[in-house]
Amino acid sequence: MTHPPLRSYGRIKARTLKPRQAALLETLLPKLALPADGPIDLDALFSGAPGGARDVVLEIGFGGGEHLVAQASAHPGTGFIGVEPFLNGVASCLRHIEEAGVQNVRLHQGDARDLLARLPDARLNRVDILFPDPWPKQRHWKRRLIQRDVVWAFARVLKPGGEVRFATDWAHYAGWTMEMFHTEPQLRWLAERPVDWRRPWPGHAPTRYEEKRLGDIAPIFLRFERAKGA
Repeated sequence: MTHPPLRSYGRIKARTLKPRQAALLETLLPKLALPADGPIDLDALFSGAPGGARDVVLEIGFGGGEHLVAQASAHPGTGFIGVEPFLNGVASCLRHIEEAGVQNVRLHQGDARDLLARLPDARLNRVDILFPDPWPKQRHWKRRLIQRDVVWAFARVLKPGGEVRFATDWAHYAGWTMEMFHTEPQLRWLAERPVDWRRPWPGHAPTRYEEKRLGDIAPIFLRFERAKGA
């Protein structure tokens, strides 16, 4: 996949890792990390997990991993792939994985766009994007994850009937996302009334960022479905 060398994220490491986190990066991450390059074989990736890879969910920007691991715990027969460029977030997620004892999570530290290009067609059940960096200044909008080429990639990797779930507490990013998704004919917005985007979907596990309420509006929860006949 070709795109400008422009990241949709900022720093990749902040404070010094705690000894336990550093140890998990050395011991646990290699067991859960996606292959460094080449096409992703989802059946092989989850061959040792309960349920194999019958259903697969991708979470982009999992932060500290609370939502990702909560979902994996609640759905042990589903494979979960988490993508996060921030090293401290990956370390935090590894701690949650170890404490929960889940076996159905795989991780990728890096750019989600590059990973999307390596996934097979029509294979994912869902893509979760929860409170991504809003890049609120106009000169930074080009850094936002949600762009037309990424929305097209979502339509490609989702099964018919599969969903993208997107949440933000920034008004402009919510409108931006609606505009970008409406350019993709294979994806349709599932809301029928205001309550459909004002309340989270069933089974939602709040993230630390969500609870901080740093945006300019109450959280907006958007669901888009790939057309079943597409």
